[in-house]
Amino acid sequence: MTRQQIPVVVLSGFLGAGKTTLLNHLLRSARGTRIGVMVNDFGDIGIDAMTVAGQVGSTVSLGNGCLCCAVDVSELDEYLEVLTRPELRLDVIVIEASGLAEPQELVRMVLGSENDRVVYGGLVQVVDAVEFSATRARHPETDRHLALADLVVINKADRVEERELEAVHAAVGGLAGPAAVVRAVHGRIDPEVLFDKVVPEGEIEGQMSIEDLLYGDEDGADHPHAHYETLSVSTGTALHPRRLMTFLDSRPQGLYRIKGFVDFGDADPANRYAVHAVGRFLRFYPEPWPAGEERLTQLVLIGSGIDGPALRKELEDCERNGPQDAPDEHSMWGVLRYVQQNEEEPVD
Repeated sequence: MTRQQIPVVVLSGFLGAGKTTLLNHLLRSARGTRIGVMVNDFGDIGIDAMTVAGQVGSTVSLGNGCLCCAVDVSELDEYLEVLTRPELRLDVIVIEASGLAEPQELVRMVLGSENDRVVYGGLVQVVDAVEFSATRARHPETDRHLALADLVVINKADRVEERELEAVHAAVGGLAGPAAVVRAVHGRIDPEVLFDKVVPEGEIEGQMSIEDLLYGDEDGADHPHAHYETLSVSTGTALHPRRLMTFLDSRPQGLYRIKGFVDFGDADPANRYAVHAVGRFLRFYPEPWPAGEERLTQLVLIGSGIDGPALRKELEDCERNGPQDAPDEHSMWGVLRYVQQNEEEPVD
């Protein structure tokens, strides 16, 4: 996005679910992406430097452009201020919650941050496919946490029989509502599900990195990334703001991220609207059209189990149908509700 806000992803899950494994995988596969990490429960993070730092308030370099802070989450804004300094050039910040932390409070703190250099990047809840029933019995709040999640990763999917895995997936999907649900082995989820990857200059997208070669074959088996789908839409026809908001307000289950630019035509001829949606969160950012650039709506939709053709048809139905389909003077009100304001928002 043009504003260059840094997405802040909250990574949560009960002890043993595999969130630290997932975080380590993201760090190993970062390549050209600069990641800032906040942890308040080191667990088994494979970072020798953290054992040297070993105290709240310390910040260490992890190499590969990544940084790590040991934090007291009650002072989250202070650490966000550190990690969003322009000279660090971070692309994403991941907050790994303690195994007993309340993810809702962390989400509220991110949404309520007065730091205009960050944007909410979603709540990712990791669950253990093997211990799911036992975890729900020990921690009744599991159901509430899943209901808040934007993305759920069912980890250790290789350690249960297919029938049991299907049952866990169905239970998680029922509790998580519209959230995307993906299965993973050893926390191997493609970073692009969570944030935009930066490919180093001269490197071909999709080629194996040194990190892939060193760490990609865990436990002697080839474990692919959790499956997800991407849909790209581009049109030179302006969208009707009311119909687009109807689409966005009823985003289907499994659609995790939407990013890109929207042209509303003469409803706002001076501006294009950058859009950032993750889970239930939605923001528009109006900005002047770049001089000489063709006016296009260009969107990328990312999710799991999404119906690409159906989504494409719904977006086509948002296109204007000639002069007789002109928006009225109030048509932009729904869009403007989601233009960022400097005030705290509630969690849906």
